[in-house]
Amino acid sequence: MPLSLSRHPSLVAYITCGDPDLATTRDIALAAIDAGSDVIELGVPFSDPVADGPVIQRASERALRQGTTLSAVLELAREVRSQRRDAGLIIFSYLNPILRFGLKRFCAAAADAGVDGALVTDLPVEEAQEYLTHMRRRDLATVFLAAPTSTGQRLKRIAEVSTGFLYAVSRTGVTGTRQELATDARQLVTRLRRYTKLPIAVGFGISTAEHVQQVAQFADAAVVGSAIVQAIEKSAPLGHAPQAVAELVKELSAFSSQLSAGSSAVPR
Repeated sequence: MPLSLSRHPSLVAYITCGDPDLATTRDIALAAIDAGSDVIELGVPFSDPVADGPVIQRASERALRQGTTLSAVLELAREVRSQRRDAGLIIFSYLNPILRFGLKRFCAAAADAGVDGALVTDLPVEEAQEYLTHMRRRDLATVFLAAPTSTGQRLKRIAEVSTGFLYAVSRTGVTGTRQELATDARQLVTRLRRYTKLPIAVGFGISTAEHVQQVAQFADAAVVGSAIVQAIEKSAPLGHAPQAVAELVKELSAFSSQLSAGSSAVPR
């Protein structure tokens, strides 16, 4: 099904698959969807997650100790899709696991599992032609990262090859929870809107309902990762990670529900 961010603001939730185990990840994903997440990013654990801060690094280490593979994540996506037909599902991965799996094989397996698309965090848009070709053949969305340091020419190229939505990185550096939303985010979204009419999601450092409210003033969606992964880290030993994530997502998406119930005219 086509990936859609129809609600404003939409909430995109990132989960490191296999942390604490794949069965719990499935339950967390379902709980997050039911609590208000519009899109789930199913994170493929990687041994060298250079774009991620300590919270997601620890989650990747725990997931890898569980033996989590890209193949297992795709099977997890199939299970989630079978139970939640309308949810947005994105595979979020570094390039290496996909190359080892096989690029053409990955695209075929992702489509077969019911995934909507992928975000390959360290794949430069300039080197993505083969990836784009195979993804297009399977009608899979290609979501790319745009950074505050990107030139106008590069933002234009990212906008041209992105489908589904664009992911605007709110600041330079790695992922992680923050007290304040980076000021670069609004400026980057303004620059991106010169080149695309696709929805724009803002991520990196979105941690609170207040952040989601701020993002809603100029973007279409907020991506929450480290705050969710941290909630899992704290609650998993107690056996109630899905409930903890559901509570957090409800808190984060409460503002979205208020907007959806009110005027559709949202300031940019």
